[in-house]
Amino acid sequence: MPRELLILRHAKSDWDSRAKSDFDRPLAKRGKQDAPKVGAWLYREGLVPDHVVSSPAQRARQTAIKVCKVLEIGRERIAWDTDIYDATLAALLDVLGRCPAAAHTVLLIGHNPGLDDLLLHLSGDDLDPPQDGKLLTTGTLARLEMPDDWDQLPRGCAQLISITRPRAL
Repeated sequence: MPRELLILRHAKSDWDSRAKSDFDRPLAKRGKQDAPKVGAWLYREGLVPDHVVSSPAQRARQTAIKVCKVLEIGRERIAWDTDIYDATLAALLDVLGRCPAAAHTVLLIGHNPGLDDLLLHLSGDDLDPPQDGKLLTTGTLARLEMPDDWDQLPRGCAQLISITRPRAL
């Protein structure tokens, strides 16, 4: 069975909230609606991850919890990794390198621009950026077929299967 990586950008956040910092910014109403839709789509597609790793920032945390609830994955099974918040490509590759060797399907929930950089790195020349320049808009999920080793992820090592935006669900 091939390995798969599901890269999910957090759902739409509330820029008008009175959060003390960017890290504390919560989901907007639309984000609270979109996250469970993504979880339901994953469930229907049979894409229930073996391992979930998420940024602990409030909007990513809320997205992870809402998606995982639909997938019947308890909060205690979500790995919260501070390295995902405001991450560089190198940091995200390190996060993936720490995934359990036995995990065949990993769900990574985080932020841009890091997730776009990761997607471009993994897919290499297989991906043409959209005209608006936004690969992973809020709540968008990229699905990739991955090599056998989470720790060895050179440029172009993955095959992009799909990019799904919440408005398409």
